[in-house]
Amino acid sequence: MDVDKFINDTISFIKDKVRGKGIIALSGGVDSSVCTYLSYKAISDNLYPVFIDTGLMRINEVDEIKKTFKNMNIKIIDAKNRFLSALKGVTDPEEKRKIIGALFIQIFEEVAEDIGADYLIQGTIYPDIIESHGGIKSHHNVGGMPLKYKFKEVVEPLKDLYKDEVRTIARALSLPEEICGRMPYPGPGLAVRIIGEVTEEKLDVLKRANMIVEDELKEYNPWQAFAALIGKGTGVRGDERIYGWIISIRAVESRDGMTADYLKLPWNILDTIRRRIISEIYNVSRVVYDITPKPPATIEYE
Repeated sequence: MDVDKFINDTISFIKDKVRGKGIIALSGGVDSSVCTYLSYKAISDNLYPVFIDTGLMRINEVDEIKKTFKNMNIKIIDAKNRFLSALKGVTDPEEKRKIIGALFIQIFEEVAEDIGADYLIQGTIYPDIIESHGGIKSHHNVGGMPLKYKFKEVVEPLKDLYKDEVRTIARALSLPEEICGRMPYPGPGLAVRIIGEVTEEKLDVLKRANMIVEDELKEYNPWQAFAALIGKGTGVRGDERIYGWIISIRAVESRDGMTADYLKLPWNILDTIRRRIISEIYNVSRVVYDITPKPPATIEYE
């Protein structure tokens, strides 16, 4: 890929498509960040990055977004209660994804109406389209999107790229390395790393477990490394029986996310993670390590 040509062509493409104000769906991941920087170069202050705080994000996510995009017209929308209310009682993975996708669009439409924007820009990449159209899982920005929306057009400048190509573009744009090398994070957030219903208790446990996994594994440069909450199991604390949460550690290496293999981590690292999760999160009774490649598993749990 001719990186400079792609950047120039994409800036021209966005200028041609977005005639006036546009909002961009910003998550803080490398895809939406690259798309935001390219769009800002194309339409400058007519761009309004919108970060929706769903309550399904990692610890400190909002603060990082504010710091990274402080020079743009960024809008932070606190929608935690709306998302948790919409997900109450929902256990089916595809239903969770579609609920989240529809609510994302609804909120984007509300923000766009408020500022007078007619266009929605998204950092959709090629694997999102393949997995959604192939029926593997609905991505919130493809298969999870409602078929009808109020925007004149949804613009997707990166839809033909794979993740490694997006990272190359990010570095060519001189984006901070913490963005360029950031691990993929699902659009529906922690909702697809919780088996079954999403609750505030589960989110609290999972956010803390996920922070431990990311902290301990960052030196191994995984494609993705995270914690998932997969159910409950019997355990013992002192002399007492507990019925606590089961945390699964997932760490994989991949080139483009289409296939992946688990990381062969040293036992002492897995033991450190296990010990920290058990000691720092009292209501976790068990920690396991997922050694399933993709395929047959997907990288995410739902």
